[in-house]
Amino acid sequence: MRRIFFLIAVLLAAPGIAASLYNADWGQFESDFEENTKAWQEIQAQLPPAPKPENLIEVKLDSSTRNKLLIDAASLSYGNDGVVRYTAIIRSPAGAENISFEGMRCENGERKLYAFGRPNGDWSRNRYAKWEPIQARLAGGYHRELFFHYLCTVNTKRDLPTLLHLLKSGGIYEQ
Repeated sequence: MRRIFFLIAVLLAAPGIAASLYNADWGQFESDFEENTKAWQEIQAQLPPAPKPENLIEVKLDSSTRNKLLIDAASLSYGNDGVVRYTAIIRSPAGAENISFEGMRCENGERKLYAFGRPNGDWSRNRYAKWEPIQARLAGGYHRELFFHYLCTVNTKRDLPTLLHLLKSGGIYEQ
């Protein structure tokens, strides 16, 4: 009978003991790494001038869409915060256009829509701008194409001349 009470007491105490051992050993282990890393800080994005036709680069998209993607070369930048920023224009076969100023974090595969372009050349800031994951399996998603083939490739140096070259030449698979 004593053995049963002892066994029950041990089983009831085991989760508390395991938790304290975990916190004692692994809790410190995790904080050792966190103390050495600096929290990521996004720089304030400045809205670029309205895109001009002579600065537009047509980017090849997959065959799942008939729309054209144009990137304004004059707005393309790579910030100290590791964000590639650009103006994107999506043009339908009928000629309708959506203009947006966006950012892409290559480090973790996220994108942010900063502002929408207006027909008069002004910008309308996105009041709900936030970092969202790039949907890698979304058919026709131009963010996926930009991320994997142009702006955030594994072997790409993220400086302006390299990014412009990739956009103009058709991405990493066309070189």
